[in-house]
Amino acid sequence: MRLFGVPIRFHFTFVLLLVFLIAIGAEGGSGLLSALYMVALFASVVLHEMGHALVSRRFGIKTTDILLFPIGGIARLERNPKPSEELWIAVAGPVVNLIICAILEGVLFFRNGSFAWHTSGKLDASSLLASIATGNLVLAVFNLLPAFPMDGGRMLRAYLALSRPEEEATQIAARAGRWLAFLIGVYALSSANYILVFIAFFVYLGAMQESVAAIGRALTHGVPVRAAMITEFHTLSHGQTIRDAANLLLATSQQDFPVVLGEQVLGLLGRNRLLRAMADAGPEGYVASAMDRDFATVRPDLDLSEAVPLLAQSGACALVMESEKLVGLLTSENLTEFLLLKRFERMKQ
Repeated sequence: MRLFGVPIRFHFTFVLLLVFLIAIGAEGGSGLLSALYMVALFASVVLHEMGHALVSRRFGIKTTDILLFPIGGIARLERNPKPSEELWIAVAGPVVNLIICAILEGVLFFRNGSFAWHTSGKLDASSLLASIATGNLVLAVFNLLPAFPMDGGRMLRAYLALSRPEEEATQIAARAGRWLAFLIGVYALSSANYILVFIAFFVYLGAMQESVAAIGRALTHGVPVRAAMITEFHTLSHGQTIRDAANLLLATSQQDFPVVLGEQVLGLLGRNRLLRAMADAGPEGYVASAMDRDFATVRPDLDLSEAVPLLAQSGACALVMESEKLVGLLTSENLTEFLLLKRFERMKQ
């Protein structure tokens, strides 16, 4: 699914929400209205994330995709924005929700002659628009809280990063996110609100992930790709068979093999593609028919902090090319080992 050219993907846990919607929709009456309300909020979340994506596009930053969870979404950007860019990108999402709220309240005012806010637990046909407006207001306010992974936390990080290192700014915003998650969790357990427990867990996990990502960016910033790439690797000729590739997979620790014709790189054969080819075409099939022709490439002098998002987007391996010549492999496994060693070196300094 694409919206304004941006791929929209669903996390596997989204199936739980679909089952829930079907269940309450089958009740009829108020159940159907509840299902419509949740679908409307889901659409509001999609538009919220599109707000981030469209503003990031204005800064020349591509949105690789929007990943939707049962309780929200994440717009994943091709590169990390600068603090001044991140501030505007972060505020765009809540602004979209406030605009939706204002439009719906305008419709209600035009129709009824007054504004309407619906906060009770009972939902009926007359209060559906008011409930959606209130839901969007809640989404905007919640996302403006100054703690990761909410947009307010990104705005706080962007503001702090104007006068201090990004890692320090991120740690402050992430710490605020963990405290917020703790407070939400305590309230949720005391009131037996298990949906809030789930939200608290999501907030805490998001804050921890952002903290770890900030450490990774700090460790890779200013380091060229050549410092972390694998320089001793095996390649496959386009005329070799799946059996040859399988034997090489077993004989080495390498899991991704460039497929070449002379010095020209034609494709990349990873472990998963190799296994699928073994099952579909058999051991006598050719690697040229199973390889991935749309493989990721990076330059050896590229900053490693810029290469990491490309590697995450493409999969487990990117080919390091210098003037059309293959000079190394950048794999997620080797990158993890490199970061661990850098972290140990940093701790001893």
